[in-house]
Amino acid sequence: MDLNKTVGQPISRLEGKLKVTGVAKYAAEYEVDDLLHGYVVSSPITKGKILNIDISKALRIPGVKDVLSHENRTKLAWFDLQYTDMDAPPGTVFKPLYDENILYNGQPIALVVAEDFETARYASTQIIFEFQQETFETNLRNNLDKARPAKKGFATALKPPPPPPTGDFENAFENAACKVEAEFQHGTEHHNPIELFATTTVYEGKGKLTIYDKTQGTINNQLYVANIFGLHYKDVRVLAPFVGGAFGSGLRPQYQLFLCVMAALHLKRNVRVVLDRKQMFSFSHRPPAIQKMRFGSDINGKITALGHSAFAETSNFEDYTEPTANWSHKLYPSPNTLFEHNLVPLDVYTPMDMRAPGGSTALHAIECTMDELAHQLKIDPLELRLINYSEMDPSSKKPYTSKALRACYLEAAEKFGWSNRNPEPRAMKRGNKLVGFGMATGIWDAFQFPARVEAMITKDGRMVLNNATTDIGTGTLTVMTQIAADELGLSLEEVDFQYGDSKKPFSMFQGGSAITSSTGVAIVVAAKALRKKLLRKAAEMDASPFKKAKEDEVIFSAGKMHLKDQPEVFISLKEIIASNKGKAIKTTNLGKPHMLKLRKYSLATHSASFVEVEVDQDLGTVTVTRAVTAVAAGKIINPKTAKSQISGSMVWGISKALHEETIMDDHLGKYINANLGEYHIPVHADINQLDVIFADEKDDLINEIGTKGVGEIGLVGMPAAISNAIFNATGKRIYKLPIHFDELI
Repeated sequence: MDLNKTVGQPISRLEGKLKVTGVAKYAAEYEVDDLLHGYVVSSPITKGKILNIDISKALRIPGVKDVLSHENRTKLAWFDLQYTDMDAPPGTVFKPLYDENILYNGQPIALVVAEDFETARYASTQIIFEFQQETFETNLRNNLDKARPAKKGFATALKPPPPPPTGDFENAFENAACKVEAEFQHGTEHHNPIELFATTTVYEGKGKLTIYDKTQGTINNQLYVANIFGLHYKDVRVLAPFVGGAFGSGLRPQYQLFLCVMAALHLKRNVRVVLDRKQMFSFSHRPPAIQKMRFGSDINGKITALGHSAFAETSNFEDYTEPTANWSHKLYPSPNTLFEHNLVPLDVYTPMDMRAPGGSTALHAIECTMDELAHQLKIDPLELRLINYSEMDPSSKKPYTSKALRACYLEAAEKFGWSNRNPEPRAMKRGNKLVGFGMATGIWDAFQFPARVEAMITKDGRMVLNNATTDIGTGTLTVMTQIAADELGLSLEEVDFQYGDSKKPFSMFQGGSAITSSTGVAIVVAAKALRKKLLRKAAEMDASPFKKAKEDEVIFSAGKMHLKDQPEVFISLKEIIASNKGKAIKTTNLGKPHMLKLRKYSLATHSASFVEVEVDQDLGTVTVTRAVTAVAAGKIINPKTAKSQISGSMVWGISKALHEETIMDDHLGKYINANLGEYHIPVHADINQLDVIFADEKDDLINEIGTKGVGEIGLVGMPAAISNAIFNATGKRIYKLPIHFDELI
C-alpha cells in the first residue's frame, strides 16, 4: 500500500478557487453590523512636538463620532516591558498617540472615527495642528560616525551578532596574492503587499474582542492587544484565515491594529481601520545599508582573508538588526576573518524584516566580491566557489545536517548552459544588446519553532487539525493537509486543517521560512499520538484482531487500520469512533526542535542562481532574459507550491537588483515616492524565463519530516547573479542597488 500518496505530489492550493473567485475574505472585507470607520492622520513633520490640536471643525461634520489623539485617548495599560510582541527588537517599542513627541515622518498622530470611511477621511483634513519642528537626521552615510554595535535582546537568538575575528586578518589581507576591496550600497525598500494593512474589531461587550487583522501571527497580536489594553488573553481573539501577502511586514503588530482596538474600546462599537497606500510607507521597510568588503586569496583562488563590515539604519527608539556580515564565513572557509555589524540610529521608523532579511543584502556584496576575485584571478566564477567549497559551516566548525550545494551548482549550471559563457566582458552580443552571464550562491537559515497541534478523528472518519498559524499565500493549508493525510492514510478530502485563529493551539508567527518545519512536525507528532489512541481503542473492541497488535504492526490506509502482515484484516476509522460511542478521539501535542541533538550541527538551506541579461548598448536598459535557480531544501512536500515560492523569490531578486527603492528626501525627512506609481516593482513584461530545480537532499537529522523552508532561499542569490551578469555584459561593476540604466550608459 502506498502510504505516501500526497507528500511529494504537485497538489494545487486547496484554497485557490476561493481566492480567485473572491469568496475568500480579508481583514477589511468581513461584514460587520453597526460598523464605524477610522482614518489615520499622519504627521507631516519628521521630528518635533505637537503644540496644539484643534478638532472642533472635524467634530461638527455629520457622521463624525470622535477624534482620538494623545490628548484624549483611552487610558492604556502599557506594561513597562522591553518587548510587547515576539518579534520586537531591543529598545522601546513605538506607542501610537502616546504623547506629543513626533519621532518620524508619517507617524500616526490622530484617528478620526466616523460612520463611513469617506467622512472620516474628509474630517481628517479639517483638523488643525500646531507643531514645533526640530532638526532631524535621516541620511545613513552622513551619520556613520554614530555607528555602534546593536544591543542584545530577545531576538538575538534568531539574529545573532557576527562571529568573532580569527587569525590575523589585516596582515593576511595586506599580503594576499589577489585581493578585492569594495563598498556596496543598498537603498531602502518598502513592503508593498497587495492587501493593505487593515483591522476590523468587533466589540463583544465586557472587554471581549474579536479582531480580524492582517498579520503573520494571530497569537502574537493577541498577546500584544491583551498586554497593552489590560485585557485577559482569552477575551481577545485574532483571526487571519487569509492574508494578501506579508513577507515580514506582518510579523509585528502594526499601528492600525492598536488604533482600531483603542477606538472600539473607547466607543464600545465595532470599528474598522484601513491604511491607504501612502501610509503603508510609514513603516515596514528594509533598511539601507553600506557594506565594506575585503576578500583576499592565494594565487590558486583559495581564500585567505575574509573581511565584511556592515552599517545599517535603525530608528532612535529600537535597535533593529538583520544578520549581514554573518554570511561570508558560513559559506567560505578562511583562516583570517574580520566581521562587523554596526547600527546607525536615525529619525525614521524602526526597519522590519523583509523577505530574507540581511541575507539578500549580504549575499549581493559577498557574491559580487567573489565574482570580482574570480575575474582578477582569471578563474571561472563557478570554479572559484568549488575551490572554496566546504562541507561544514566554517564559522562554527560544525557539519551541516545536510548540504547539497554542490549539486545545486552543477545541475543549475548544466540547465543554464554556463559552459557557453565567454569570461571576457562585452564579448557576447545579440544584435544591439550586450549579453552577460552571472551566477551566485545562496544560503538561508533552516528554522524550526515550537508548535502545538490538536488532531482528532470525527465520527464520520474525518481528520480535523487545529493550529493558530496563518497562511500568507505560501500554500500552508495545502502542505499541512498533505502531511496529515499521509500520516493517517487519508485522502486530502478527508482532512480539515483549521488555522488562522488565536484560539487554536500555539504557533509562532509565520516567518523565516519555518512554518512547514514547525507546524508540519507538530502534525506528525500529534498524528503519531493519535495512531496510538486509535490502536488502543481498536484493541478494546469485541473480537478485535488488533488486541495484541503493536504500533509497528499496523498501517493506516484509505480510512482504515490494517495489520501490516495481513492487509486484508482491517477496521475502518469510522468503526473505531462508533465503538467510542461516536465521540471523536483527539490529542494535542507539541512539536519542537531537537535542540540537544542539533546543537552539534549547523542548519541551512542552499541555492545557486544563474542569470542571463541583455543590456542595450545605447540606452543602458537591462533585461533579465532567463534565470535558473537550484535549491537544496531537504524533502519537498509539494513541488508545485515550493516552485511557486522560489519563482516569486526570483522575481523579487530581479526587483531588488533593478527596480525597487524608496527615495528619502533628507531635507524633508520623508520618502518622496510613497506610491505604486513611483515605487517601481516588476510587471509581467519584466519577467521572462525562470526555471527552478530542486536538488535531491535527504536530511534525517533536521526534523521528523526532513524539511527546510523555501520561502526566502530563492531570493538571496538573485541580485548578485544579476549584478555579475551585468558586469560580464558591460565590463562595469556597479556597487549600488538597484542598478539604474544611467549608470550603464
